[in-house]
Amino acid sequence: MAVKRDYYDVLGIDRNADEKTIKKAYRKLAKKYHPDTNAGNADAADKFKEVNEAYDVLSDPKKKKMYDQFGHAAFEAGADPGAGAGAGGFGGFQGGGNGSYQEFHFNGENMDDIFGDIFGNMFHGSHGESRGFGSNGTYEHFTGNGGGFHSGFGGSGFHSGNGFGGFHQQDFPQKGSDVKASINVTFDEAAFGADKRISLSGPDGSSGAPQTLQIHIPAGIDTGKSIRLKGKGMPGTGGGEPGDLLLKVTVGTRPGYERKGSDVYTTISIPYTTAVFGGEATVPTLYGNVICKIREGMQSGSKIRLRGKGIVSMKNPSVRGDQYVTIQIQVPQDLNYSAKEKLHEYAKACGLERSNATGSHVA
Repeated sequence: MAVKRDYYDVLGIDRNADEKTIKKAYRKLAKKYHPDTNAGNADAADKFKEVNEAYDVLSDPKKKKMYDQFGHAAFEAGADPGAGAGAGGFGGFQGGGNGSYQEFHFNGENMDDIFGDIFGNMFHGSHGESRGFGSNGTYEHFTGNGGGFHSGFGGSGFHSGNGFGGFHQQDFPQKGSDVKASINVTFDEAAFGADKRISLSGPDGSSGAPQTLQIHIPAGIDTGKSIRLKGKGMPGTGGGEPGDLLLKVTVGTRPGYERKGSDVYTTISIPYTTAVFGGEATVPTLYGNVICKIREGMQSGSKIRLRGKGIVSMKNPSVRGDQYVTIQIQVPQDLNYSAKEKLHEYAKACGLERSNATGSHVA
């Protein structure tokens, strides 16, 4: 039979660790060695059992006190941590393993005194019950007319009517693990929301036969956000509910549009004459075209802000971002002779060019 490791070493903590440190260490190791994520791994199963056994003792102040004083002997069959402390002691366990009936053999006649000294009167009282993890990794429920016996003996709780009866235990309901996957959505699906069907590999979204799911893309979702599908993760254990499926979103692009949070950015080109004299320009938005006024003397690179023409807020559907439109001025190309002469006259009038002796124009 393998020698049991020190419970503090099992959890990787020192003997002065407080309750919070003990719980934190247990959760980390229980997650690491949990059967749901280590299917078929016998070594992980043994370590999971070992971790639960250690936590069962160290998380209970009375058991921890006994363990600190007597070590594993306080909880093992045949142990007698009370030897020499008074008249009599207890013998130990005989019988089967988990779920079977076992017999207790005690030496001496005054049982209340013996167990009162050793276990701090845990056997005293009329009715009592306790719940916790046993050494086999299950959730155990202890009851009995002899009192609330918080025991780690072999990792099994006992249920008794009048006296010591048979053992009873039940699986601890534990929620299944969450599963993560990724999903690509179009620019418009993210902007306006959509219902779509997706296919993921495996019933848990990770492996096996493909699974088709109907999902809703909320309007306003952005890259890096996740959509949670309740109950589509790993199945729970001991009657626990299944975990969730988390779909991390990546939003695609749309030509001519750039998204920054809830705002969108676009660019339009306007004729040179419109920039000089002012006028109107048609601006495409996510919600259709709008006509914008262009002020006289508009410079290339100027921006127009269209309020409420951006992306809807996920938190408040009545709120939208804005659209920022950058103006570019079209440079005239392939001008006819008459148009060129007019531009030369304009440049001359503005002092932007001079004429040489041959009649050509020099800027």
